[in-house]
Amino acid sequence: MKTSVIVAIFIAVLLGLMGSVYVVREDQTAMVLNLGRVVRADVKPGLHFKVPLVETARVFDRRFSVLETAPERYFTSEQKDVSVDFFAVGYISDVRAFYRATSGDERIAAARLAPIITDSLRNEINSRTLTQLVAGDRSEIISNQLKAINEASKGLGMQIKDLRLKQIDLPTDSQVITDVYERMRAQRKQVASKLRAEGEEQARTIRAEADRQQTVIVAEAERDAQRLRGEGDAEAAAIFARAAQADPSFYAFYRSLEAYRNSLADGNGVIVLDDNDPFLQYLKSDR
Repeated sequence: MKTSVIVAIFIAVLLGLMGSVYVVREDQTAMVLNLGRVVRADVKPGLHFKVPLVETARVFDRRFSVLETAPERYFTSEQKDVSVDFFAVGYISDVRAFYRATSGDERIAAARLAPIITDSLRNEINSRTLTQLVAGDRSEIISNQLKAINEASKGLGMQIKDLRLKQIDLPTDSQVITDVYERMRAQRKQVASKLRAEGEEQARTIRAEADRQQTVIVAEAERDAQRLRGEGDAEAAAIFARAAQADPSFYAFYRSLEAYRNSLADGNGVIVLDDNDPFLQYLKSDR
């Protein structure tokens, strides 16, 4: 009987010890509740004790966690509709406030934190044009709103360390995407028209230069031909002059034959001359 009592006492003591000890890892924090009321918070890592059955220890992860939400639709300063996808990186900074606001449920914390970030980003996006939003420095958008987001999330016991815009899209059901495509087409047409105009201008310049070079080449060739013809005529005249000096009668005969050939070349020519015309002197037979 005594043995069973001792064993029961031992088991009760062991259970009491097990119920009074809890461990907090390096990446965790803890709080102790006394009948539902917070009595200790931000418990440091290590081995800790609590009153069994009366006190309850709640351990929370203090590592960075990622909050991802569905893409939100915003309007830019020129009332253009855009869809923005973002994620936030944060951690539990105040475990007491976190427990009071969410009862320790991380899903509740994410659901309450998302509207804070969304509303803060809306203020920033509404003040920017679509071009500034897409092509601008996104880190500037984040830095302008991160402080305000952390101020608003203090009541949740959360601290946002970083916020990133993953993607900025034009909604497929928005008129903006049609306007963007039309503007892109207009810009491409403008570039094509400019290139065609430049090509036509270059073609006209090339044709004008080719025509100029052709005119110059033809003129130079005609000049050289005239010079060569003049030199040939001068040489021929000199030869005829030497021939006339060497044998005047033969030269006269030769010139008459040339005249006959040129006058009667086609075979249909008719020449009406006087019988005693000198042109016919070599056609008359001597008797």
